[in-house]
Amino acid sequence: MSARLIDGFGREVTYVRLSVTDRCDFRCVYCMSEDMTFLPRQQVLSLEEIYRVGRVLVELGVKKIRLTGGEPLIRQNILWLVEKLAALDGLQELTMTTNGSRLKTLAQPLKDAGLNRINISLDSLNATRFHEITRTGHLSDVLAGISAAQQAGFQRIKLNSVIMRHRNDDEILTLVNFARQQQLDLAFIEEMPLGNISEHQRIDTYISNEEVRQRIAQEYALLPATDNTGGPARYYRMSDSQSRIGFISPHSHNFCDSCNRVRVTVEGRLLLCLGNEHSADLRAPLRAHSENDQPLIDTIINALPLKPERHYFDLDESPQIVRFMNMTGG
Repeated sequence: MSARLIDGFGREVTYVRLSVTDRCDFRCVYCMSEDMTFLPRQQVLSLEEIYRVGRVLVELGVKKIRLTGGEPLIRQNILWLVEKLAALDGLQELTMTTNGSRLKTLAQPLKDAGLNRINISLDSLNATRFHEITRTGHLSDVLAGISAAQQAGFQRIKLNSVIMRHRNDDEILTLVNFARQQQLDLAFIEEMPLGNISEHQRIDTYISNEEVRQRIAQEYALLPATDNTGGPARYYRMSDSQSRIGFISPHSHNFCDSCNRVRVTVEGRLLLCLGNEHSADLRAPLRAHSENDQPLIDTIINALPLKPERHYFDLDESPQIVRFMNMTGG
């Protein structure tokens, strides 16, 4: 069944982001409101159902799975899911995006369970500012988590940083220098207009990755990297460092022409585009046909023509997408 996931524009889907929870122990200002309402438990896929979706997708040609949230490490028994997915024949890479708050105790068990790589969100190296941006997070926990991931033997650990003008854009070089010192990769991500937030106006905090890149270039010459992680980031290298600097630019540099990704939300929606609502319900065939994968397979394959050619983000308007990032699945 391999290589059957081809959309209407000839793009092959080989990368799936599986959300394991919509809940998070942070309340980052660009991601969600301070007072969140989360999904009722009966609407959330069980870990067994998530594994089944992952298994079927790998059978259909998916080579890379990223576990996301919310914050995936708050999901009970997450190590069971990691171990089961890591053992799938045909899966080449199993990765995770986390806020890092629980890595201090879970990094080594995750590595032992078969997780290949890990991305850690880090928007500030100032403890006070970090707490303001995350509302509930503590920088010391994340730094301890990064250290634990290094000690566990994870290679090419990547930091993700959302840069906001007048909030943390003065830390661009500070974050680059930290990544260089720790021999980590670092990806800068333009703030995405998903969900109605009240903490700030996104048009006021938006800063393009081109401006971020120009600021870095004043200190370090950035050379285009030839390697590709299979995701949306464009990477650069520095001649005197092993660290790579990446840019994920959904506003300023649309990357949809090479999109190889879909998302599965924790409520079982196959989300075909980050910036559109095109989706298919996987929970219904999962639960109606627990012993027969064919209805699930048919639903996935029949949904691929719904994948749009591209997304459109407009900071001057109210968010076209009302779901928050934690509901999107990373």
